[in-house]
Amino acid sequence: MLAKLTSKGQLTLPKALRERLHLREGDRVEFVVHDDGGVELIPVTSPISKLKGMVKKPARARTLEEIEAAIKRSAADL
Repeated sequence: MLAKLTSKGQLTLPKALRERLHLREGDRVEFVVHDDGGVELIPVTSPISKLKGMVKKPARARTLEEIEAAIKRSAADL
């Protein structure tokens, strides 16, 4: 796939690439330049719905005191 750079330094990503990466108007992308000169384009925005199910629901709700104690334990490990 090819894209042309405008005089303002803008690129239009080909439709096939936008569709494959599920990019829509307003989405952000990150360009990562590798030491070998290669460039990687990474979509930064994703629908919030993609996060559903990533974290398991705890068996029981924790108290504020339990949460604070867990934070202190984690901080002590740093």
